[in-house]
Amino acid sequence: MSEREVAVTGIGMVTPAGLGREATWDGLCAGEGLGAFDEDLAGLPVDFSCRVPGFDGNALLGRRITWRNDRFIHLAMVAAREAVADAALDPAVWDAPRVAIVIGTASNGGDRWPQEYRNLDEGRVEAISPTALLRSLPNMVAGEVSKDLRALGPCLTTSTACASGATAVGTARDLLRAGACDIAIAGGTDSARVPMGSAAFYRMQALSRRCHDPAGASRPFDADRDGFVLSEGAAMLILERPLHARARGARVRGYLSGYGASSDGYHATRPDPEGAGARRAVEAALADARAELAEVHHVNAHGTSTPLNDEVEAAMLSAVFRTPPPVTSLKGVIGHSLGAAGAVDAACTVLSLERQLIPPTANLDRLDDGMDLDVVTKIARRHRMEGALSNSFGFGGQNAVLFFRAA
Repeated sequence: MSEREVAVTGIGMVTPAGLGREATWDGLCAGEGLGAFDEDLAGLPVDFSCRVPGFDGNALLGRRITWRNDRFIHLAMVAAREAVADAALDPAVWDAPRVAIVIGTASNGGDRWPQEYRNLDEGRVEAISPTALLRSLPNMVAGEVSKDLRALGPCLTTSTACASGATAVGTARDLLRAGACDIAIAGGTDSARVPMGSAAFYRMQALSRRCHDPAGASRPFDADRDGFVLSEGAAMLILERPLHARARGARVRGYLSGYGASSDGYHATRPDPEGAGARRAVEAALADARAELAEVHHVNAHGTSTPLNDEVEAAMLSAVFRTPPPVTSLKGVIGHSLGAAGAVDAACTVLSLERQLIPPTANLDRLDDGMDLDVVTKIARRHRMEGALSNSFGFGGQNAVLFFRAA
């Protein structure tokens, strides 16, 4: 541990695997795909998704908050509250101007826009909600969490497509290193399992069309993969400089040691076939951490279950490591939560290091013949780990990679 690193002292999660950190972890370790018919998508060519089970925003946050905000904000607020409690922090007494918030989002929901457009099309302008714009602005998720927890330091939203959550965690680390805050609440959130989201990704040929088997549709690195499964969720990490964490006697779950970012500069949706941008991000994260390849004992892969992404990521990992360490993709279980995915992956990478356990990749029955990876599948694997990478890659060729060390 060095003062260049930042400590992870709290984790909160809301995912299709469960409400809360421990429920999510248990669901991921069970290794069963959670895709299912989604009544909100009924009648569409792809009518299934991975949905957070039993999420009642009114009960968890109160009707006024849920009325004012869209679902992606609800998820983030619940995850942030859990992370703060996990870190044994009390917003009533902390130094509020020294607490930063950085939250990533890609689609920022949009679950209630269809009704507002119907009001507009029907000439019923007075029926449009006065909160219609505010509840869908991407920056409002950070603003609402700031208000809810009275965190009055730097308050930012990052948007780098499916790398947004990882970018937020890396950006928060930079704020801590720069001395701009003492505590950072960092993570990602999204809820894009809405009709327009499903229809648009379907038209892009990005979604799995396995409507006859939604639970088996998300198949990272599998030879029969045909696209990703829309999901939703949120994950938040509490980050502190080690000196600050020690001074208050905080329990440390792990350390964020390195962050690397890059751009492919290649195509709007397809990854660079050489994986050059992703590789630069991996190498930058390791250089930032002053870590050698031998110190990477696990990779939490982006692993979306799309043909091109998995092929390029697998080839990149083989090129970087020659013999890659054990790899997993959480998306086999919980689908692809877009802007939340990088934060969920980061949080679970920390938990894997803490518990020396790697959750399995669901639905991997036959590794693609062109891939030379040791993918953890079927059951969770006990594995000695001191360092691990968390990969996130997004549309627009945006890449973000985090390197964590065990506490």
